[in-house]
Amino acid sequence: MSKGTGAPAAPEAAATGRVTKWLVGIAAVAMLAGLLFGYDQGIIAGALSGIEKDFRPSTLVIEIITSWVTLGALAGALVAGTLSDELGRRRTIILAAVLFAGGAVIEAAAPGSWVLLVGRLVVGFGVGVASVAAPLYASEMAPPRLRGAFVSMYQLAITLGIFVAYLGTQELAAADFSWRLMLGLSIVPGILLAVAMFPLPDSPVWYMKEGRRKEAAKTVHDMRPHADVEADLRAITDGLGTKQVSWGEVFTRTWRKPLMLGVGLAILQQLTGINAVIYYADRIFAAAGFQSAAAQLTATTWSIGAVNVLLTFVAVAFVDRLGRRPLLLWGLVGMGVSLVAMGASFQWLDDGAVANATAAGQPTTTAIVLLVAMMVFIGSFAFSLGPVVWTVINEIYPSTVRGRGVAVATAANWGAAWIVAQFFLSLTTWIGEGPTFYLFAAMCVVSFAFVWFLLPETKGKTLDQIQQMWLGRVEGGAGAAPTN
Repeated sequence: MSKGTGAPAAPEAAATGRVTKWLVGIAAVAMLAGLLFGYDQGIIAGALSGIEKDFRPSTLVIEIITSWVTLGALAGALVAGTLSDELGRRRTIILAAVLFAGGAVIEAAAPGSWVLLVGRLVVGFGVGVASVAAPLYASEMAPPRLRGAFVSMYQLAITLGIFVAYLGTQELAAADFSWRLMLGLSIVPGILLAVAMFPLPDSPVWYMKEGRRKEAAKTVHDMRPHADVEADLRAITDGLGTKQVSWGEVFTRTWRKPLMLGVGLAILQQLTGINAVIYYADRIFAAAGFQSAAAQLTATTWSIGAVNVLLTFVAVAFVDRLGRRPLLLWGLVGMGVSLVAMGASFQWLDDGAVANATAAGQPTTTAIVLLVAMMVFIGSFAFSLGPVVWTVINEIYPSTVRGRGVAVATAANWGAAWIVAQFFLSLTTWIGEGPTFYLFAAMCVVSFAFVWFLLPETKGKTLDQIQQMWLGRVEGGAGAAPTN
């Protein structure tokens, strides 16, 4: 990968640590793109009761309305790599913002379930495009010392969006046509993203791919005033090469290792159970003694929403100090232990604790353990697999195939998310709730081994140095990935 976009800041630039107004703008874009998805993910649960009241859809239609945003996002992620390479990162992000805002308008004005479904698919497509283009743009524009923090801001904004949606649900739930207002407010982050992106340039890597050296030089200088512009541009040119890259290049032997790492991390992020735990939040709180829907909503807002946000700040603060591997490994330990505790607690709750808590209106010891374990799980995910996986995915591919490589990994993430959402209830029916959470804990063990044995540390490395690391492995015929 090239030094130009996320690339080599000159030594004096690193020493000054100057953050320009342009870098602030890039951070805002990453945050707003994450906010799109986070708000939609958090608000749909609060909107469903109003949708059911107005449209009286079947259970199947409700499931489609809820989950097909993920399929739209999968499709958006698959085309986003090509769009990012052909149109540029900047115009692709603006397109994603327009799609998201347009989908929100369709949702809010929908006269029936199937028009609402169309709006959900359009929103999902916009989210999928943004999920590739925005972190990719941030990784290419940020200096190496800040790259992890900038990309992690995308995940931080997802958690903020969920939290804002929870708060909004509390405030709007009693209003007439509140579900239309809840979904319609999605227009706001879409418009803000387009406005924030409009004055910003495209990345130097894309400019150089298009032969626009003057714009690339200006962008490098604006982003990092103390950088050696010519050295950065030479590095970009070396990384890009001269040939036109096809989709087949993404799957060649040279880039097989980073492709496997990106796709593997993207899938494991979902198979460790984050969406399943959030899905069971209401039942957990009911078992812990929160009897009313309002009380459960308040508990969800603060114990899931707030914990998710606060612990994601840990990743933003330390991903470029401690490194990617330590955060992932420690987070997986916390997730695995808490999932075992949740599985054991669910088995006890199945034996009557739920009924006892409901009758007495007081939490049982088992319910308290379950509640604490869930919070530990959410917190551990928030500082590890949540943000760090996106950081790694957006820095391990070379500039020649980065857009398409990120698209493949992101599409794999959306696909895994859809599989978990689609088959989770069937799995719990087949093997039971406790064993299901033990299975998620086992996936944490698999993920720990995957990171420990295969993932190299990329903290502080320029994108060009990461690219050369893979080239060196291929030329030397190395087996396992380096761990330093």
